[in-house]
Amino acid sequence: MEIRTLKDLDLEDKIVLARIDINSPITIETGEILDDMRIKSHLPTIEALKNSKLVLLAHQSRPGRSDFTTLEKHAKILEKLCSSIRYIDCVFGSTVKREIDRLENGAVLLLENVRFCSEETHSDVIKMTLAEQARTILVKKLSSYVDAYVNDAFAVSHRNQPSVVAFPQVLPSCAGKLVENEVTNLENVLTYKEKPRVFLMGGAKAKDSIKVIKKIMDNGVADAILTSGLVGTIFLSANGMNIGKENKKVLKEKGLEPLVPEARRLLKKYRERIEMPVDLAFQKNGSRHEFSVKNPEDHQIMDIGAESISRYGGIVGEAKIVVANGPCGIFEKEEFSVGTEELLKSVAESKGFSVISGGHLAAMAQKLNIANKISYISTGGKATMSFLAGEKLPGIEALKKV
Repeated sequence: MEIRTLKDLDLEDKIVLARIDINSPITIETGEILDDMRIKSHLPTIEALKNSKLVLLAHQSRPGRSDFTTLEKHAKILEKLCSSIRYIDCVFGSTVKREIDRLENGAVLLLENVRFCSEETHSDVIKMTLAEQARTILVKKLSSYVDAYVNDAFAVSHRNQPSVVAFPQVLPSCAGKLVENEVTNLENVLTYKEKPRVFLMGGAKAKDSIKVIKKIMDNGVADAILTSGLVGTIFLSANGMNIGKENKKVLKEKGLEPLVPEARRLLKKYRERIEMPVDLAFQKNGSRHEFSVKNPEDHQIMDIGAESISRYGGIVGEAKIVVANGPCGIFEKEEFSVGTEELLKSVAESKGFSVISGGHLAAMAQKLNIANKISYISTGGKATMSFLAGEKLPGIEALKKV
């Protein structure tokens, strides 16, 4: 691998600062964490560093959002998983230094939400060079307390933030087990030669998805793209379907209208490899109804229809490698989770190498008890899509061997 891993550094008896990503869905009313998958994903790295004194740096949400909060409840979950953990409600300073100095081998200290520090997310800091970010108070203070840095937060490795990119400028650094696995498996996707290679591209983050579609088609990585969600709506519109005023309104409100011409260009170039839904589901009188794209109705598209599910499922069943990104519709409503659930089951049943790009799909795979049938579940979301689009992730670049 081009990046340094835990095998490249001797961290025994050392104080190690590890950037992790335990950003989790939270119930706004109670503050309870709904899914602990990301928290558990770091256990292999914590275990690998059991002969070190470990300091964990993490975030939850971002300033201004309703789920922006402390890491106190995250710490309680971690405490059940590794009893030697302690939590402190600050990120740096004399109290943190004192707690770190008290650490013994095998002990773990979780610091407060790093995004409480304005330097972590401030637009002026993010624009700085790596050398300038290394001079931020956050990095100067924390780096002086520890011996080495480990990036185990793949899901934020696409961000040019001090906690992700600056510590490798001033400390011996490497990737943790999670980041190593992510890079290995996603590189396998990009270099896989057996065909057909199928990508299911759905969800609401259409801008990222269409960028990925262009890249993997131009690079010959994908043999079939199965579109759904807002991605599917954009391609249907680009293909000449009258998507109706409700769906046009959705695209306009989300700033996705400019993507239609790009989707049209992709269809012109790769029409035989880009699949679009042949039927769709909408809500009428409180229940699910379906219509053919040949006879469109002016309702908001909520899911793909039964024929599309069957058609897509057949293509997935023949895949040698299948990558799923984003739900097929508004899966939060039970009657419109059908497309997402059925295609996830098809992915799980596929005999090929299967990858889910984290987020909602990972949570649903857990809910359906099929997660163990998926070859690899990424924690990445945007980072996964950026990687597959061939973009250089700042957090990964910072770990590359010189």
